[in-house]
Amino acid sequence: DGVVVSEKVKSNNLDVKVTESELETEEKGTEEESTRESDSNILDVSSDYPREKHISIQRHLADLEKLADLKEDEKKPCPLCPEEKFKACYSHKLHRHLQNLHWKVSVEFEGYRMCICHLPCRPVKPNLVGDQTLSKMGAHYHCIICSATITRRTDMIGHINRHVNKGETESRFITVPAPKSSYEVLKESATDVQVLPNYSTPHKTDSYFNPKMKLNRQLIFCALAVLAEERKPIECLDAFGATGIMGLQWAKHLRSSVKVTINDCNENSVTMIQENCHLNKMKVKLNTKEEDSDEAMGDGEENTDTIEVTKMDANVIMHLRSFDFIHLDPFGTSVNYLDSAFRNVRNLGIVSLTSTDTSSLYAKAQHVALRHYGCNIVRTEYYKELAARIVIAAVTRAAARCNKGIEVLLAVALEHFVLVVVRVLRGPSPADDSAKKIRYLIHCQWCEERIFQKEGNMVEENPYQQLPCDCHGSMPGKTAVVLGPLWSGALFNTGFLRRMLFEALQHGLDEAQPLLKTLVYEAECTTLKHFSTHSPYDENKQEECGVYIKTPNTSAESYLVHGKRKSDEVIRNAAKRQKSENSAEHPAFYYNIHRHSIKGMNMPKLNKFLKYLSKAGYRVSRTHFDPMGVRTNAPLAQFKTILMKYSTPTYAGGQAEGPLHLAEDLQAGEQVQAADGKAEDAEFLEDDKSGVTAAMFITDYPAHCAAD
Repeated sequence: DGVVVSEKVKSNNLDVKVTESELETEEKGTEEESTRESDSNILDVSSDYPREKHISIQRHLADLEKLADLKEDEKKPCPLCPEEKFKACYSHKLHRHLQNLHWKVSVEFEGYRMCICHLPCRPVKPNLVGDQTLSKMGAHYHCIICSATITRRTDMIGHINRHVNKGETESRFITVPAPKSSYEVLKESATDVQVLPNYSTPHKTDSYFNPKMKLNRQLIFCALAVLAEERKPIECLDAFGATGIMGLQWAKHLRSSVKVTINDCNENSVTMIQENCHLNKMKVKLNTKEEDSDEAMGDGEENTDTIEVTKMDANVIMHLRSFDFIHLDPFGTSVNYLDSAFRNVRNLGIVSLTSTDTSSLYAKAQHVALRHYGCNIVRTEYYKELAARIVIAAVTRAAARCNKGIEVLLAVALEHFVLVVVRVLRGPSPADDSAKKIRYLIHCQWCEERIFQKEGNMVEENPYQQLPCDCHGSMPGKTAVVLGPLWSGALFNTGFLRRMLFEALQHGLDEAQPLLKTLVYEAECTTLKHFSTHSPYDENKQEECGVYIKTPNTSAESYLVHGKRKSDEVIRNAAKRQKSENSAEHPAFYYNIHRHSIKGMNMPKLNKFLKYLSKAGYRVSRTHFDPMGVRTNAPLAQFKTILMKYSTPTYAGGQAEGPLHLAEDLQAGEQVQAADGKAEDAEFLEDDKSGVTAAMFITDYPAHCAAD
């Protein structure tokens, strides 16, 4: 009873013996394959392969007919069906059977056809009615690469595609030599990496490489280069290595300034990282969780730098070791790794994280944002900055649980990702200061005005009074929603961004330079384009919370006579005072000029509109979050007033319409604004006489709409 042999296979002189244990193992593995569609359940094949392929795998239909030994005057059975399913018949009928059933529904791979098989290779479970197992055999396919049997054709196609994506194209059943896996070598920032097919699809390959994230990698490299100038050497971790491209760029360009560790929990990815290190002539120090011994490999003739490659879970390695720089780039959200990242990161170190779950952060899947980040959000005109503040709030809470505070150095939200770079400040006091900056946001859904709630725990009698707009009084129902909790502090550090720009110029990172310039303007909230090309590290500076601040040359010397403790305290206070005087925090959020434009009017050019706002006495700049966004401290009402003044009608007939007293009312309102302390606003309102005509048309336009 230990061996079950098919009588039909015996009749065709095919000595195929299948043990019951093998059948049970194959049944278990293939059932899980068809349901879960995972490759972890594929049966392990012994090392004595290659062996002869299964009879259902053929190159041509004629080869399948040869197995039946067709003769016109004799009845022959089907080689792929048992006697109970298909009885012996003449050659013409058997030919149609083989062609229309087995050959037609086959799966093709590398010139071979995996025909559907009805032999008892895969017995079905016995029925509850009776033991009729042999009377009903399940149709299935035999994988040409491994020993799995798959029931459905679509599952078989997906199974083969996963083999191809992993580079497992050598057939263990075919005795002829199979072609080797084709590796593609890509080059980025003077670093070569070899990748597998479908390298840009994370679900289909172990070594994920996205060329669209090149800008993200350059920004992270600039942040690391700035930290490397502050202290050397620094230990940095790429927690999700994949191909190892990011860690290789760090080691290749920064060399002895950094000690790079590339980690990944997938064995295939670790192997590819080692191969890419050899490709770039780097030494590899292998340290896996299972192996305690370290192994140095590579011929480092041209480059003696060593990269440590580890195979651990990201949470495990961040709990075990301390680092100065940690980068997290998982597939999707990073919230599952924040507690581990802040557990052992060193003081004044940097943690950067890339979140690619844009569907939840950009308010397309609001329930997912609530589940991952504990945040209520809606789709707004400033949704990208909202996403950045959501991530920073989650980072702040994770750091506070470890008695650490943060200082946001950089927050970028683009089409494919949200990048946040923060500096870690140890101690309960910085943790408390950072936690206080997490607040709720009141957002008007009619005019998109927004404001952070006031600090304190007291219940407001009428929260609508905090909004500058009067939509609640003029519109029926509830007009505002509460979003958050969000980060309410600054998103950028100007000094750090300038040093990042200098590093981008030094290393020739062309794609990051325009974005970094825009970020500097945005951090300072100005349109002035004054950049110094000399090194910012040469100037006299003081460090406060990890940020360098310029100080006079005589300040430190004059305080040294009072003792070490007192002098340090005075220097620290002077640095804080100078920091508050020189760097005013940029306004939160921005307005989209198209969102607030008037129908039937041509808006001014964006750069001209920025000048008009600046002349009115407001801080203004463009923003990287939105190409048509304007970051300003002007209220929305004044923003619309200035936009309407410098807009022109789309047709000339509109200039003759509209009563004069409406324009006079607008002028009176503008004079009240000038009387409030904005003298420059009054000057620029008188510069352009055509703006009065435009204002007449605009104020009359809603009246026409209401009349219709």
